[in-house]
Amino acid sequence: SPFNAFLILQGIETLALRMDRICENTVAVASYMKNHPKVKWVNYAGLPDHPDHALVQKLMGGRASGLMTFGVIGGRVAGERFLDALNLFTRLVNIGDVRSLATHPASTTHRQLSAEELEKSGVTEDTVRLCVGIEHIDDLKEDLEQALSKI
Repeated sequence: SPFNAFLILQGIETLALRMDRICENTVAVASYMKNHPKVKWVNYAGLPDHPDHALVQKLMGGRASGLMTFGVIGGRVAGERFLDALNLFTRLVNIGDVRSLATHPASTTHRQLSAEELEKSGVTEDTVRLCVGIEHIDDLKEDLEQALSKI
């Protein structure tokens, strides 16, 4: 329909601006989480120590997307508490939104799997997945900090 075409065109016109902000925010969030005492590990190709960082630089102009994962100290229970404590991040499994989204796969999308099946799928009990959006970075960090303080 013409209206759908109009909305798609409007979205395409601002896609580059949104992706710039999303990628910038995700690097900042990943760096912040990497240095947090309640975070065990961070997996984000936009960080220099990631095995695919050189490919991101070469093929993607240094923009590694808005998707990242990290592990909370305290395992499954801490992951569930963290997710429940978030205020700004929305509990959704979508990717590519302008809003920041979060999920704890072990207690949501992968909850039916045994510990062995989780390991085979590459998901650990402490894994949290974030899709970072375009909100102000200070607001994102504040929400993450207050949620981490509750685990």
